[in-house]
Parts: sequence; structure tokens; C-alpha cells
Amino acid sequence: MLSILRKARLKDKEMRILMLGLDNAGKTTIVKRIMNEDVTTVSPTLGFIIKTIDFMGYKLNIWDVGGQKTLRSYWKNYFEKTDTLVWVVDATDRLRVDDCRQELSGLLLEEVRPPTRQSRRQLTTLQRLMGASLLVFLNKTDVEHCMSEQEVRQRLDLDSIKTHKWTILPCSAMTGTNLNGGLEWVVQDAKDRLFLY
Repeated sequence: MLSILRKARLKDKEMRILMLGLDNAGKTTIVKRIMNEDVTTVSPTLGFIIKTIDFMGYKLNIWDVGGQKTLRSYWKNYFEKTDTLVWVVDATDRLRVDDCRQELSGLLLEEVRPPTRQSRRQLTTLQRLMGASLLVFLNKTDVEHCMSEQEVRQRLDLDSIKTHKWTILPCSAMTGTNLNGGLEWVVQDAKDRLFLY
């Protein structure tokens, strides 16, 4: 049913991308680089920013949501109608990679947690990411001694994710490396799953 609703909504080739991750992972810098904006002056996102880009014939609405600890409890308010979750990981931040794993698994666990005494409305809130794909952007890979793709894959326990189609892609928000590749994966995945043409 969810897939049918998404297909109906996406007749205009429009997609909603939710970009999350811990603070200082580079989410806003990635969005600015994608939008060809100046990346030399980026401040922490307090709340959210929405940017829209036409990419490969699709309209991508990118929701960049702040990652500070005080804002993370509000992330679920942005799940509605999300087609792809982009999880940004700072490849240089080995100290917080466990926090990163816990936050990501917490988001995805909400999708499969069995109902207890929740009302129907609360259950619906918890299922709004159901069916969304997951792109893990491993950012700052242009920095020496950063974590490898394999290290992050293991430390985030990505292979245990069975509820969402996912991929991991090393990138650099500063140089723009692989950002278009990530968007291409998002569009191709949506074409395979959601679009009839």
C-alpha cells in the first residue's frame, strides 16, 4: 500500500530526501556543495533547511536537519513521506562512531518495534520511514587517516540492516567527490522501486 501511495505521489518525479547524522558530520556542507553554494562559511544547522535541485530529470527536495544532541529527539517529526534517508558519517570522528551507530539503529528500530499500548496515531508516526532507502555518506574521506568504508560498515553494523535497502559511499563535501554519485544512486533506486517509467 505504501509503495502504491508513493508511486501516485511521485508521478511528477519528485522525491523527498531526509539528511541526518551527528552534528559536524558535514550535512549542510554536502547540501551547499550540491547546490553549488559557497562551502567556506558553514554554521551549525539549528532546526532544518530545505533545498530543491533538479537532478537527472527528477526534483529532489533535500531536508537538512540539525544533528546536535538536543535536536535529535525531534528527527522523527521529519520522517513523513521520506523516500530516501541520507545518513552522513564523519570519517574522521572515531570517538563518536558508536554514538552514530546508536542513533542510526534507533531510527531504524523505530520502524520494526512491535506495538505495545500505543495508539494507532503513534504507531503511524513510528512507521513513516518504512520503505525509505538508506544512503550512508562517509564524509571527509579526503582527510588523512580517516576511517575506511569497511571500518565504518562494521562499526555501524550496516550488514544487519534488513528493513531498508542501503549502500555506503565515501565522499568529500569540500571537494564534491562522489556527491553526484550518491544522488545518482538515490534516483536509480527510486526508479527501480517507485517509478513506473
